[in-house]
Amino acid sequence: MPSALGAPIAPIAAHNLLVFLLQVSLLLLLALVLGRLATRFGMPAVVGELFVGVVLGPSFLAHVAPGLQTWLFPADPEQFHLLDAVGQIGVLLLVGLTGIHMDMKLVRRRGVTAAGVSVGGLVVPLGLGIGAGFLLPRTLVPEGTDITVFALFLGVAMCVSAIPVIAKTLMDMKLLHRNIGQLTLTAGMIDDAFGWFMLSIVSAMAVNVASTGTVLTSLAYLTVIVVFALTIGRPLVRYAFQLTARSEEAGPAVATAAVLILLASAGTHALGLEAVIGAFVCGMLIGSAGKVEPARLAPLRTVVLSGFAPIFFATAGLRMDLTALARPEVLLSGLAVLTIAIVGKFLGAYAGARLSRLNRWEALALGAGLNARGVIEVVVAMVGLRLGILGVEAYTIVILVAIVTSLMAPPILRIAMARVEQTAEEKLREAEHQAWNNHSTSGTEPIL
Repeated sequence: MPSALGAPIAPIAAHNLLVFLLQVSLLLLLALVLGRLATRFGMPAVVGELFVGVVLGPSFLAHVAPGLQTWLFPADPEQFHLLDAVGQIGVLLLVGLTGIHMDMKLVRRRGVTAAGVSVGGLVVPLGLGIGAGFLLPRTLVPEGTDITVFALFLGVAMCVSAIPVIAKTLMDMKLLHRNIGQLTLTAGMIDDAFGWFMLSIVSAMAVNVASTGTVLTSLAYLTVIVVFALTIGRPLVRYAFQLTARSEEAGPAVATAAVLILLASAGTHALGLEAVIGAFVCGMLIGSAGKVEPARLAPLRTVVLSGFAPIFFATAGLRMDLTALARPEVLLSGLAVLTIAIVGKFLGAYAGARLSRLNRWEALALGAGLNARGVIEVVVAMVGLRLGILGVEAYTIVILVAIVTSLMAPPILRIAMARVEQTAEEKLREAEHQAWNNHSTSGTEPIL
C-alpha cells in the first residue's frame, strides 16, 4: 500500500502478528475461565477478567516464568499498542451500550437525586485525598514534584468512579434495569466528568501551563458537548437509524451504532476530554432518540460483552506490578490510602443519598457502586506516572485502590439490593432489557 509520499508502507511484521494473535487468544481464554470462576463464587465476571492481566503481567508470570512473559508480552510500545487499540474499542463500545440502556425519563425525573449523590461522592473523597497527599511520606513523592500537585492529583484519583467496571458489574448482576443501577451510572458519569476536568487542570499544573484560560476552556467544551447533543445530536441519531430501518437485517443498525459511538468518542477526545464521555452521551442519544429495536443491536452487545470488553479489562492488569507492596512503608501507606478512598466515597455517596431521601439500603448500594474505581483509576494512575506526578510506589498504591474497590462492589451491592423492593417501573424496564437477551446470538453471556 503506497503512502502519501509514494513509498510503500510495510505491513505488520510476521513475528509481531504472531505475538498479537497469541496475546489476544490467551487473554480471551483466561478471561473466559476466570470470568466463569468468578461467577461460581458469586462475583461478576468482570472481577475475573480484571485478574487476567495481573496473572499474565509483572505481578505473577514475570516471576514464575520470566522468559515466557517477556516473549509473550515484550516491552515494545508498538506491540503493546496493538492490544491497547483493541481494548479501547471494547471499552468505548461497552460504555456506549451502557448509555443505550439508560432510562432518560428516570434521569430527568431523578436528576436532582443523582446530582446530590454525585456531589457527596465527589467532595468528601476529593478533600480526604488531598489531605492524604500532604500527609503521606515524602519518599512516595517523586523528586522535583510539587507536593501541592501531588496532593491534588491524589484527590482526583480518589474521587473518580469507573463507569466501564460499574456498567459491567451491573450487567453481570442483572441490576442495570433497577433504579439504583440507573442512578449509580448517572452519578458516576457526573463524577467522571468532573474528575477528567480536574485531571486536565492538575496535569496542566504539572507541566506549568495551568491558567484561568485552561479551566474556562475545559468548562466550555463540556457545555458544547451537552448543547450539541441536545440540538444537533438528537435529530442526527434519529435520522441515521431511520435509514437503517429500511433494511430487515441487523447489520446496518449495528454498524451505525458502532460508527456513531466511536465518532462521538473521537470528538470528545479531540477536545482534550476523556473519550468515554462521548461514548456514553452518544449511547444515551441512541437509546432515547434512535428508537432502535433491541433485536437489531443484540449482535453488537454479544460481540462487545464476550470479546472486546474482556480484552480491555485483561489488558489493564498487564501494567500492574503488585510486588512493590512487599515494602512495609509502601504497604502501610497503601492501606491508609485505601481506607481513605473507601470511607470517603461511601460517606459522601451515602450522605448525598440520604439527603435526597433514599433509604439506607439504597444509599449503601449507591456507595458500593460508586466506590468501584477499576480501570478508570488505572488510566488516571498511568497519566500521573507519565507526567512524573507519581513514582512507582505511589502508582502501585493507586492500582491497589482500583483493584480492591472493584472487588468490594459486587458483594455489598448484592446484600443491599436484596433489601430494596423492585418497583413496577423496574419490572417493565427489565422486560425491555430482556428483549436484548432473547434476541442474542449467545445463550451464555450475562443478562442485563
